[in-house]
Amino acid sequence: MSRKNELYYSNDVLLYPLLILLSIVVVFWIESRFNFNFNHLGIYPRKFEGLRGILFSPFIHGDTKHLFNNSIPLIVLSSALFYFYRSIRWKVLIYGLLLTGLLTWFIGRPSNHIGASGVIYMLTAFLMFRGILSKQYQLTALSFGVIFLYGSFIWYIFPTDPKISWEGHLSGFLVGVVFAFIFNKQSLPNKKYAWQKEDYDPSNDPFMKNFDEDGNFIETKTDVEDVIQTTTNVNYILKKKKSKRENDL
Repeated sequence: MSRKNELYYSNDVLLYPLLILLSIVVVFWIESRFNFNFNHLGIYPRKFEGLRGILFSPFIHGDTKHLFNNSIPLIVLSSALFYFYRSIRWKVLIYGLLLTGLLTWFIGRPSNHIGASGVIYMLTAFLMFRGILSKQYQLTALSFGVIFLYGSFIWYIFPTDPKISWEGHLSGFLVGVVFAFIFNKQSLPNKKYAWQKEDYDPSNDPFMKNFDEDGNFIETKTDVEDVIQTTTNVNYILKKKKSKRENDL
């Protein structure tokens, strides 16, 4: 099993997510500092110039609240992706971003769709469903952790607020679910116990020797040669008790 399929911490687990977030913050700072408005670079559905938003929209946010609401989930989920799915992380992130944007371009309302929430929903769905489908306890635990933290996100894939791009949320969620089935190769090595190996011989197992053919516990005699006996010599010195007269002298 290659090193890419093992769980271990490296600096890039946090470095790349932080760089992505930093780029988003820099874009927002440029807008605020120089009074620019990049909303026109968002995804505008079913217009040719709106396709540029597939690349640009995740880096554009409407206000500070919008940026803050996306920042923490983006760091948490992308770091989890980079740590637990090291071998496929860039495929999931880049292809997920492109397909989420493209699907939003097809189904979205005629408006500029901006923000990284589509990518966040893609990561949420992928981590939830891939972990459960993997049947590996590490990834399943991650799935339940994501459900606990961001399970409520599912309500926003429906048109609950006209100011929210629910189409982008729905697109990301659907792409994440599809990716969970597409990237279905074994993500982590399965550790086998001694009795799970092909060359396992129960007759040579010290533990199995305590049971008979019917599975009943039997007592085993200890080999006398394996017992190390130690002898301790105790020496007593007898001293004569002095008389009272000798003590007075």
